[in-house]
Amino acid sequence: MTTDVAADYAGKKILITGGTGSFGRTVTQKLLSRGVGEVRVLSRDEAKQDQMRHDLGDARVRFYVGDVRDHLSVERAVRDVDYVFHAAALKQVPSCEFFPIEAVKTNVLGSENVVRASEAAGVESLVCLSTDKAVYPVNAMGMSKAMMEKVAQSHGLNNPNAVTTVSCVRYGNVMYSRGSVIPLFISQLKAGKDLTVTDPSMTRFMMSLPSSVDLVEHAFRNAHQGDLFIRKAAACTMGDLAQAVINIFESDRRVTVIGTRHAEKVSEALANREELSRAEDMGDYFRISADKRDLNYGAFFEEGDPEQVEYSDYDSHTVDRMTVSDVEAMLLALPEVRSELALAGIHHPEVTA
Repeated sequence: MTTDVAADYAGKKILITGGTGSFGRTVTQKLLSRGVGEVRVLSRDEAKQDQMRHDLGDARVRFYVGDVRDHLSVERAVRDVDYVFHAAALKQVPSCEFFPIEAVKTNVLGSENVVRASEAAGVESLVCLSTDKAVYPVNAMGMSKAMMEKVAQSHGLNNPNAVTTVSCVRYGNVMYSRGSVIPLFISQLKAGKDLTVTDPSMTRFMMSLPSSVDLVEHAFRNAHQGDLFIRKAAACTMGDLAQAVINIFESDRRVTVIGTRHAEKVSEALANREELSRAEDMGDYFRISADKRDLNYGAFFEEGDPEQVEYSDYDSHTVDRMTVSDVEAMLLALPEVRSELALAGIHHPEVTA
């Protein structure tokens, strides 16, 4: 890709798996504004597709009912496509704990279907969306996403002359995405309830939806085979996030601690020290190249990496921590939050993200 993002997309055909989700809707609107030739949305939910069709009203968006678990439906959707955003996934931690095989079917085997179909169709570039929960995973969702990353990276290891460049991006909490905690907090306030927090000292990386799209576009423009990209981000505690929501809504509700849920961690890491030892600092981003050692076992068991001990994990407990005021400013930069505030008759000065 060039450095001219609009030129990159002009007239191109792009497939978004899981395209009716928060990320898919955001990136679709951005692509349409840049003169894309066609956006294909592959998902299982025909009701969300119909709603998206009416909301956008753009003939360049075509909808494919299908499932990444089914190779034929992916194969049909990816024909003649230039780029693929792979966002389809099972993302809810508790549900994946109860149904781990379902997480494997979608996040691992479904991703393999997308990689294989993209290569067969001659797709130029495929970017797979991952999560910080894939680093030192303790739950089924994170484990399945870690395996998705391995599936993506193995493509280049096994196919040195591959047509399709397959890369991954990894990010933390995407603010105001479907199922995230900020809409939950706001709905609790609107219902006159206290805000429920599992552990107020728990820290998480925070990223806006537009920033998550920027990360994926950065990967498209810069990826080499098997690369993993992360965007540097600040973190906050869940207690401070809840208090910031209470403050900007001028509420007298309190924060109630309900205890840690299934397989939650106190902090999350966007990259571990082994990855950072081979990472390229690109300013706002890290590029982590694939481990290109082959099946010569000596390279794994006899030739260690002395530099690894010099690095620390990129963890939400150790990066820059936002204050409550910082979090308030971050929230006020979100259009969805400002819309909720307007409905509540509360007005704050405009804030630039």
